[in-house]
Amino acid sequence: MLAGLPDALTSLERTAVMGIVNVTPDSFSDGGRYATSDAAIAHGIRLWNEGADIIDVGGESTRPGAISLSSADEQARVLPVIAGLVSAGVIVSIDTMHADTARAAVAEGALLVNDVSGGLADPEMFGTLADLNVPCVLMHWRTKASGLTHDAHYRDVVAEVTAELAQRIDFAIAAGVPRTNIILDPGLGFAKEAEHNWAVLRGLETFMQLGYPLMVGASRKRFLGTLLADPDGTPRLSDERDDATTAITALCAMLGVWAVRVHEVVGSRDAVRVAAEWRGGGRA
Repeated sequence: MLAGLPDALTSLERTAVMGIVNVTPDSFSDGGRYATSDAAIAHGIRLWNEGADIIDVGGESTRPGAISLSSADEQARVLPVIAGLVSAGVIVSIDTMHADTARAAVAEGALLVNDVSGGLADPEMFGTLADLNVPCVLMHWRTKASGLTHDAHYRDVVAEVTAELAQRIDFAIAAGVPRTNIILDPGLGFAKEAEHNWAVLRGLETFMQLGYPLMVGASRKRFLGTLLADPDGTPRLSDERDDATTAITALCAMLGVWAVRVHEVVGSRDAVRVAAEWRGGGRA
């Protein structure tokens, strides 16, 4: 299905689990806990040993209000971590919106590029992805402010996100990206209010009808904190949302989603295995 990934990942009879490593001082979910190379490498290896199928390394926070990084600063954060994880035998993806960071990360051994902007942030990205010929995740995104909610205006969020993803696919293919390298992500939390996120989750089968593998990244996001708020309306803290994340993983796995992107692996690993067994083994 996806050329360039190891057989152990492409032949999985269940939804893949992507573990998140944020090499940032300002992540919404872990507050810079893994901002040093050594801490990030150790964390990635821990997630790998807990059963992650791939580790996604990112150096730029996409939380609302985060400061943008230059690609040089981003690479200073992520490249040593990628090199360390690859040398430990870990399958690695790079979470970046910068084409030159994608190229440098693949040179260090990353096997997949995860662009949360879907190629919108850097006009060189699609040409670079065509040259690199590696699998890539194209996420639904609108503008640099999409981590906020100014762009969260929809008449039919599922139909509009589907159409906008289809447009990104067309641009990627026109630039030379092989169809077989494309993975889609509906972009939960990006230019979406809580009700939009829930509608997107209810509409996952519509996105899958586009005919590409689908990745879902709900882990610890604000709409879960809002759902699980205290009686006084205080949202649940980000690192207390993992059980809800696991519930979403289980539902995604039952639908045959290609991968889930999560901060904590064990619950999601167990959930996708239960779902695979429930479905009789294998994904749709």
